Amino acid sequence: MTKNIPIGEAARLSGVKAPTIRYYEQIGLLPAPPRSEGNRRHFGDADLRRLAFIRHARELGFEIEAIRALLTLQDDPNQPCATADAIAKARLIEVEHRISSLQALKAELEAMVDGCSHGRVAGCRVIEVLADHGKCANRVH
Repeated sequence: MTKNIPIGEAARLSGVKAPTIRYYEQIGLLPAPPRSEGNRRHFGDADLRRLAFIRHARELGFEIEAIRALLTLQDDPNQPCATADAIAKARLIEVEHRISSLQALKAELEAMVDGCSHGRVAGCRVIEVLADHGKCANRVH
């Protein structure tokens, strides 16, 4: 069991930058750690696990409030996981929407590039489409 880890070492071990750790403490995602006589924060294993959880959730694109809810659930492991499932399903829907949007964007860029005659700018499909959204093959991207 590790305790009394200074913030710099906690940042290195968790992969979360020190200012971000302070921010997570400020907004209540991370409980305020004990402090030394010199008022320096000291972290333990539970803090590092919590930081890893937050970092991973952020990497997956969860918003702060969703992470807050998930941490609350994690703190009480005997409750049903329906809320966690609902939060993850909502994130999945967001990701699917983003993928759809990115696929439309990709198709539009491919059409622009394929339509380019490599002549002069006056006849350039890329410039033409960027100047007039109505010429896009996909209205949503």
